[in-house]
Amino acid sequence: MQSSVATSESRAKPLIASFCTYFLKAEMLHIYRQIIALQRVETFVITKIRENAALYPFRDLELLKSSKPNPVCRGRLKYLARAPALVYRGEFDGIRRVLLRRNPDLMHVYFGNTGVHLLPLIERWDRPCVVSFHGMDVQRRESERGYEASLRKLLRLVPLVLVRSRSIAQRLIELGCDPQKVRLNRTGIPLGEFPYLARTPPTEGAWTIIQACRLVPKKGLPTALRAFARFAREFPRSKFLIAGGGPLRQELEQLVRRLDLQKAVVFLGFLGQSQLREMYEKAHIFMHPSELPPDSNEEGVPNSMLEAMASGLPVVATRHGGIPEAVTDGVNGLLVPERDDEGLAKSLLKLVQDPALWKALGASASRTVTMEFAQPRQIESLESAYFEAIEEWQKKASV
Repeated sequence: MQSSVATSESRAKPLIASFCTYFLKAEMLHIYRQIIALQRVETFVITKIRENAALYPFRDLELLKSSKPNPVCRGRLKYLARAPALVYRGEFDGIRRVLLRRNPDLMHVYFGNTGVHLLPLIERWDRPCVVSFHGMDVQRRESERGYEASLRKLLRLVPLVLVRSRSIAQRLIELGCDPQKVRLNRTGIPLGEFPYLARTPPTEGAWTIIQACRLVPKKGLPTALRAFARFAREFPRSKFLIAGGGPLRQELEQLVRRLDLQKAVVFLGFLGQSQLREMYEKAHIFMHPSELPPDSNEEGVPNSMLEAMASGLPVVATRHGGIPEAVTDGVNGLLVPERDDEGLAKSLLKLVQDPALWKALGASASRTVTMEFAQPRQIESLESAYFEAIEEWQKKASV
């Protein structure tokens, strides 16, 4: 599949096709921030489903039209020709036409599972692709026959692989990815939206603890609730705010009732950035005890945790996934093993019983995000990866 219009040699800036199946789910703010912050390249978005347009406005968007083959043709492709899903679902030609018309210099595919789906296209396109892995896309998919083999093939094929954390990188290396291909693609935090706030301890022990996340198994919310129940015995005026929505809401509410925490735990639902910032400003500690669920859906470096740290909240969390890459035990937060609600509660008590430590860890948390996760630095790193992949392809094409 060859393109023949303008290339990076005749454009002012390279053109990147950003492929995201959903543009965008509510929890994908980090992707939106990344796309709109690009400076040294231009980008357009290819998507199958447009969501939350008011929340994430973006003008240069190619919305793929649904064009399923007739049932006979679909059956022949699927069962006789054994064609991949991208072909028998009628998506291949639609994406191909967009790429030929727009002729980007590179395609950035968001999420590894999407890269596997697009593998037939990536194999045939005459330009480089990079794929970014965020956590859920390194989990086992035993119900999808041939998925792991296709993932291994994808990792061999693409010139660069972008990862949110070193822990995700290690998982991909175990799957056969060349370590020389891996580039860190950290979440970039816009520091101006989460300014540092020097907090003072609350009166009468009315500590406010917050967790912001999707209500899904890997976020460790039952562990968080059990830890808070232990903490609340010592500080009965404390509150636990849970911001976010998800499939575990009803189950978590039942646990709250069993723990008799109805007056202390508040489910806030999904919050916009300004609302979330207000909650951080009212809170004293950010809790995030992520854990590895049975399907191996691993956490990268949680965005909400980094935002909370930027605002000066110390973190109490677990040694899971990419969390230790941002939180250093005893420096900007406290870490415990996964599923250890007793250890988590002891860490909460340690912080509130030592105000000097609590203040020091909060200030250090903000410095960590400023130094390691500020958005300009991460965008520069991402664009450098784009240029590296394009230059490598150009060298090979000129031989």
